Amino acid sequence: MTINWDRKLAKRIGWVLAAVVLLNVILSIWWSVEPDPIQPKMKKAASGHLIVGYATTTSLIDTVNTLLDKPGGWISNDPLPPSVFMDNMPAFEFGALEQIRDLSRSLRTDFSRSQSQSIEDKDLNEAQAKFNIDHTSWLIPRPETEYKDGVKHVEWYRAKISDPNNPDAQFYARADNLNEWLKQVQKRLGSLSQRLSASVETERENTDLAGDTAATQTTPTHETRVVKTSWWKIDDVFYEARGSSWALLNFMRAIEVDFADVLAKKNAQASVRQIIRELEATQQTVYSPMILNGSGFGMLANHSLVMANYISRANAGIIDLTHLLSQG
Repeated sequence: MTINWDRKLAKRIGWVLAAVVLLNVILSIWWSVEPDPIQPKMKKAASGHLIVGYATTTSLIDTVNTLLDKPGGWISNDPLPPSVFMDNMPAFEFGALEQIRDLSRSLRTDFSRSQSQSIEDKDLNEAQAKFNIDHTSWLIPRPETEYKDGVKHVEWYRAKISDPNNPDAQFYARADNLNEWLKQVQKRLGSLSQRLSASVETERENTDLAGDTAATQTTPTHETRVVKTSWWKIDDVFYEARGSSWALLNFMRAIEVDFADVLAKKNAQASVRQIIRELEATQQTVYSPMILNGSGFGMLANHSLVMANYISRANAGIIDLTHLLSQG
């Protein structure tokens, strides 16, 4: 009797463990579903004109809320299964968060200020600090709480610029302000493109000091270097780039609305639309169950190189856009 009871108990425990594993697999698949890109929102003042800055601030708000409210919520700091075994969605969240931080910084230092000596908006100052909280912290401070507080401060700033009787809060849609943010975007996309391309081992020339014969650096380096992303990190880099492109796509759509007059004056609308097209291409469905790392012209696909292509083309469009905006 004892033997039969032990067998029944072991069988029941086995079924429970199998059910737990199956539940975790289902949850991990569901929580790995990426959010759709966000369409810009516009609001008209009583005069009938669009409120300048409303689309950009709302895009930032909606992007953060979407990350926090998606299936599974914020996963990057979750120490429990199945989140602790997931790496693609946390990488996606981090890539998007980096773009959120860049835009919130530009809102504080550029878009909301008329000149370098002007006073910073207190709400945007608080929002940037909140968005810079460590995204992996799981106890104190909790990213979810801090990011929600950051959203509240951006909402308060949006309410102030939407009030026609409040001249103290402004959103300045100028070419120079937009250029400052785009310069940050260039560096972000350039870094992602290089890391994606390094999925295939390549030898590169050292161009760190190129263009300046008097330039120096702290530690001497070789004229050539071999770069290769670790096999274990290839999918993380891919989904970080995918999350970064997703957030940037949301912001570029909003920028197209708020800076419509500036872009029209510079004849740069087509450039923005092309950048948006390239970013939309980065959000195509990935049908492969894993990120493949085939050689450049090998038999297997290399998803990282495909993503690097779209990001590089978007970055090239942004560089062209900055040149257009810099012209008189």
